[in-house]
Amino acid sequence: MPTYSSTSRSEFLTLRGLRMHIRHWGADAAPKLFLLHGWMDVSASFQFIVDALASDWHVIALDWRGFGLSERVATDCYWFPDYLADLDAMLDVLAPEQAVTLVGHSMGGNIATLYAGVRPQRVSRLVNLEGFGLANTVPAQAPNRYAQWLDELREPPSMRSYPSREAVAERLRKNNPRLTPERAIFLSDHWAVPDAQGAWHVQGDPKHKIVSANLYRTEEVLACWQQITAPVLWVEAEHTDVWRWMGPKAEVRAEIDRRMRVIPDVRSALIKDAGHMLHHDQPEALAHLIEDFLIR
Repeated sequence: MPTYSSTSRSEFLTLRGLRMHIRHWGADAAPKLFLLHGWMDVSASFQFIVDALASDWHVIALDWRGFGLSERVATDCYWFPDYLADLDAMLDVLAPEQAVTLVGHSMGGNIATLYAGVRPQRVSRLVNLEGFGLANTVPAQAPNRYAQWLDELREPPSMRSYPSREAVAERLRKNNPRLTPERAIFLSDHWAVPDAQGAWHVQGDPKHKIVSANLYRTEEVLACWQQITAPVLWVEAEHTDVWRWMGPKAEVRAEIDRRMRVIPDVRSALIKDAGHMLHHDQPEALAHLIEDFLIR
């Protein structure tokens, strides 16, 4: 297995009553760059981007609550606003009274973009990696959504286990065929852990799979995006599969463009030969794009 040039170190902070894992790369004195991972991912997922960065950065990435090495909640489900509050609490500790640079992927991109509108004074630059939001909803969907949520609370979801590290890596490559075998093995050591019997378990609380009781209120989200004052780099993957969870491609394409246009200062970029996990597929191209945006 290849040796990755940048070695991370771990820190644990108690944020809002939970023990949260923070991963650091680089010297503390270097400019800070906060990376926010997506759903069912972990902070170590950014290793390949960190290795590809040309400049010196103090890269900081947390495991969201209930993911990776961060503590799981004692309650029966997760609430999206808690991610905003966790980010706010982390920045109060690691970058007090500073405007920071945020890079967020997928769910992390949605959190970062929403936060940049809610706390515009805390964000100097923002890179959104495929954080498009969710499918539009209408109020008439509320009764069935609440019913689904209640049903899933009654019969909580579970996660499957895997017989070996190699099986975990195979699963990761099934999700993303562009992922190289070497990178899949590296990620498997962070995405899952073995128990005493040798079975590997995903480092994600299965309660994350419970549907949100609240509908996705697009116009409320866009009202927050309109308040962003930081320059934003909006990055998409050439072979994104966002259509799987957002709807028909033509309709979703128009909706994504509509959403992006509400951000006051935004520029867009496309990463070629990459899918939704573009930080795994083309980390070198993505690192160059990010640094070009941040340094100029």
